[in-house]
Amino acid sequence: MAQPGSLSVLRERYGERYRWFLLLSVMVGTMASIMSSTIVNVAIPDMSHYFALGQERAQWVSSGFMVATTVSMLTTPWLLSRYGYRATYVGAMLLLLAGGIGGGLARDFGLVLAARVAEGLAAGVVQPIPAVIILYAFQPHEQGRASGIFGMGVVLAPAIGPSIGGLLVDWFGWRSIFFMVVPLCLASIALAYKFVPVTAPGGVEANRQGDALDWRGLLLGTVGTLCLLNGLVSLHGGSAAEAGALLTGAALAVGLFIGWQRRQARLGRKPLMDLRLFQYRQFAMGSVVAFIYGTALFGSTYLLPVFMQLGLELSASHVGTLMLPAGFVLAVTIAVVGRLADRQPTHLLVSIGLALLALSFGLMVFVGLGVSLWVLVALAILGRIGLGFILPSLNLGSMRPLDKSLISQGSSTIGFLRMLGGAAGVSLCGIVLEWRLGAHGVALATGASNPARTAAFGETFLMLTCLCGLALVAAWQLKAAPAVTPAKHV
Repeated sequence: MAQPGSLSVLRERYGERYRWFLLLSVMVGTMASIMSSTIVNVAIPDMSHYFALGQERAQWVSSGFMVATTVSMLTTPWLLSRYGYRATYVGAMLLLLAGGIGGGLARDFGLVLAARVAEGLAAGVVQPIPAVIILYAFQPHEQGRASGIFGMGVVLAPAIGPSIGGLLVDWFGWRSIFFMVVPLCLASIALAYKFVPVTAPGGVEANRQGDALDWRGLLLGTVGTLCLLNGLVSLHGGSAAEAGALLTGAALAVGLFIGWQRRQARLGRKPLMDLRLFQYRQFAMGSVVAFIYGTALFGSTYLLPVFMQLGLELSASHVGTLMLPAGFVLAVTIAVVGRLADRQPTHLLVSIGLALLALSFGLMVFVGLGVSLWVLVALAILGRIGLGFILPSLNLGSMRPLDKSLISQGSSTIGFLRMLGGAAGVSLCGIVLEWRLGAHGVALATGASNPARTAAFGETFLMLTCLCGLALVAAWQLKAAPAVTPAKHV
């Protein structure tokens, strides 16, 4: 007899519509996790003032989230196989809910940072799950459409979030933005108990007696990530010896991590990251794109609100309002491109997106004091159109060739590399910005309008343009994946 809440029982109950109900359920939770990652950026200036933080400490509100998200993504395949979809998903949503409430009530910056880390851990577990579901539950000719619909829904939350968040910061202070994830978390938990199966990927029962989590591999990944980020910060703010030691430590941790994963595979244990993934050329090239793209995307997500508020002296509510039209354009673009991804080469769609994203960053060099707000809106829209081409196409182009047994690993690995790039990108933007501010002889502080400050921001955006150019070279190697067997199981 089938287990209550298993995939077979739910499919029999809801029929062909079930896969869409399942996608909707995980979409709500992903919306909450993505909102928590982006919306806090609007409140960083107010939070910095409240806690009397310097730029370096303030950026750890974003970087701490990114580090936690990056590392926890590696645990998703193990959690899914051991506990199944529902227990993994609901557990992550409860942690995200606790982080949102805890951050909103915290009176000490250390507690705020701890809440952000908790939110990041939850987001990292949740975010690889939708790609696993799409590649298991949908036929190959439907996967682009499903990715487009999912992506359209997911981006609406962060599109609307900064606008509402900006108003909340102006009206009620920075604490209010932490509570925005609460209703989405509650809704996602309710949907999970109705539509998310208790079984593991492939429709098999979760194996609570399976291999233990590879804690040693997870520790090496965490040490490598922390050394990389602190090393990047030390390149500018610390001594050369400190930076060299940290970056050497990061390289050593990466080498040990790879060696340990190979040893785990040789011993017949389940590795944290299955290195067989990189034998697939499309996946290897997609991983390179994901890392560089993550660096540019998350770096700009941190940089743009700070530029508008401290460089152009706009209020938080103005910043949110300016980003709102671009968010809706992004949602529409994703829906359209998702359908194209079922018929057009994914490497072409990703390349177009990266070119548009690079152009939007490059044009920011010409944005100065007194610029029309419509110019800012237009540049934001251009960049979001680029994102709309990349988001539904990159995962499909990278993961369609994979063997079904590697899909969960592939989703978490490419997410890990994207977030690792993102965590580095936030630090990198902070480093380059402070470097260029120092070169122009100005400080990152509110006050009288200063063209030198906006020039420093423009030069930092130019760095992001170059990164997108590098990703474009790798994206062209994402040739169309060979045909795969139609999926029959979630």
